[in-house]
Amino acid sequence: MTPPASPVSPLLEALSQEDIGAVRVHAPLADYCTWRMGGPADLLVEPASAAHLARILAWCREHGAPCVVIGEGSNLLFDDAGLRGVVVRLGPAFASLHIQGTRIAADAGVHVADLAWAAQRAGLAGLEHAVGIPGTLGGLVAMNGGSRRQAIGDVIVRVSAVDHTGALLDFPCVACGFGYRTSVFQRNGCIVVGAELDLPRGDPAAIKAAMEADVAEREAKFPLDLPSCGSVFKNSDAMYAAFGPPGKVIEDTQLKGLTVGQCQVSSKHANFFVNLGGASSADMLALIGEVRARVCERTGIQMECEVRYVSPQGAIMPAHDAAPQP
Repeated sequence: MTPPASPVSPLLEALSQEDIGAVRVHAPLADYCTWRMGGPADLLVEPASAAHLARILAWCREHGAPCVVIGEGSNLLFDDAGLRGVVVRLGPAFASLHIQGTRIAADAGVHVADLAWAAQRAGLAGLEHAVGIPGTLGGLVAMNGGSRRQAIGDVIVRVSAVDHTGALLDFPCVACGFGYRTSVFQRNGCIVVGAELDLPRGDPAAIKAAMEADVAEREAKFPLDLPSCGSVFKNSDAMYAAFGPPGKVIEDTQLKGLTVGQCQVSSKHANFFVNLGGASSADMLALIGEVRARVCERTGIQMECEVRYVSPQGAIMPAHDAAPQP
């Protein structure tokens, strides 16, 4: 099906002629997310610098063009219709990393695993839990992601971000609003472009052993051979205390293997929903809605999604808010 024309197509085409970085027209968003689904974006740009990013954001605001900024797309569900606007991907130009003492300064495009291993080589602890997390630092900071009851916000000193006008801002940790899988960057429209971390010193060999054990455990537990976004649903203290973590709760509700179209609750780990091949976002939303409703029916608890849905108009929301409601 031919995607509908963007209301700002002439302006987007003009932007594509500017020397701001790599540009792709009608880019299939399935190529830019770990779930491997999503229709075309009118324009996908990989800015060559933070200054170019600021220029693009200001341009989109000035012309009313929807704009979504991504890294590896490891926590996003794009719509089958794609995006009628601009997707900005923070690629290799945002991948610098510097270590001085116990401080690490890293750009938003640094892969989380690369960051964790760089810390290990420098004898810095505190990122062992992150070694198996997919995606890049920018998304991890915005989500305050982590595992094993830890989060990246625990070691953040400050965050650099660009606001919707293109201004570069500095956020000390106390201004970042870090909470469980949340931060101020999910609410204020600012785009994380870098962060400074402060880590405790540790024994490189012990850190390496812990990281290798984490990777081995993930390979054994998770369906890494199929496209997924990682954990679909957040943990919650109430659910954990009464029923356990989301994966166990979904499994205990007898939903492992539940399939809608080419989307499936993994038979290996029930909080991973996998793309069996050619899956649609509509089917994934239907699967999310069905699982959420059936868990609520059994437990009385409405689970919330970690993964975020991106609408064709550029609105971003927790995927359960876009899922069919019972």
